[in-house]
Amino acid sequence: MKKTIQSKGKRKRSVARATLSSGKGRVMINNISLENFSTHILMLRITEPLVLAGDIMKKIDINVKVSGGGVNGQADAVRLAMARALVEHDKKLKKTFDDYDRLLLVADVRRKEVCKPNDSKARAKRQKSYR
Repeated sequence: MKKTIQSKGKRKRSVARATLSSGKGRVMINNISLENFSTHILMLRITEPLVLAGDIMKKIDINVKVSGGGVNGQADAVRLAMARALVEHDKKLKKTFDDYDRLLLVADVRRKEVCKPNDSKARAKRQKSYR
């Protein structure tokens, strides 16, 4: 593999940009190794596309820059960006990822609902003082 592959993943307010290049199987997120990036549960969630890719991971390095949002949103954005880069590298992975979890390749577009005017929350209504 000569060229580098770049892909992007979004979730809520988080944006992740993944760069895939030939290497020895290292995964870096914001210049931190994957093991030290976040909690154990989120690390397992991020590694799902890497586990499904299998032996391909021994020949490539993935470097991800992620910003914005919270830890869960960032984890899902990283997962999406890495999966998209892996599919671009090896088209056979598309069916594997799609069968396992569709959100590995398709962004989850749900966002926080905005607050309405004169209300405290998105759906809550003002209480009436009479009656």
